[in-house]
Amino acid sequence: METNYFGAIRCIKAVVPHMRERRSGWIVNVTSVGGRISSSPLAAYGASKWALEALSEALAGEMKMFNVHVAVVEPGIIDTSMARRISQDGQPSLYPQRNRMAARFSDALQNPAPPTGVADKIVDIVSSGSWQLRYLVGADAPGLLEWRRSMTDEQWVDYHSADDETYQKNLEASSNPFKD
Repeated sequence: METNYFGAIRCIKAVVPHMRERRSGWIVNVTSVGGRISSSPLAAYGASKWALEALSEALAGEMKMFNVHVAVVEPGIIDTSMARRISQDGQPSLYPQRNRMAARFSDALQNPAPPTGVADKIVDIVSSGSWQLRYLVGADAPGLLEWRRSMTDEQWVDYHSADDETYQKNLEASSNPFKD
């Protein structure tokens, strides 16, 4: 929360008065697909990104009258040191979701989306002059969101709380983006 949410708030508070005065500017916040879907063991990360999503959406409504654009970049799994750490986390745990998430990240990093894709998207957004709020980055991002939309909240919870055998069977039968 300190970095992903409160850090963004401090930066925004520093620049917003000047942007309002100039009546122009851009605020581009980088959240994550994890800011729209949440699963264990990334609850704390997801919470910080969901919070930044909510802030950005409200801020967009506040700042448009001052001609200040607000955009949100939502990457999927990007080849970063954090993603590499998650993909290598095979430590024993009471929670099977930890190893499942590590496997998903490991699979995604076989054909990684580079961090430069996020930077390129930010440049494209600012160059576009668009008032669009959200932008997905990475080949897996649309599929991850569609996969989540294909389930009710209760189905999502059941899916991720299942034993390993049931989880694997459901994974293979679902429309998930991790299927081969």
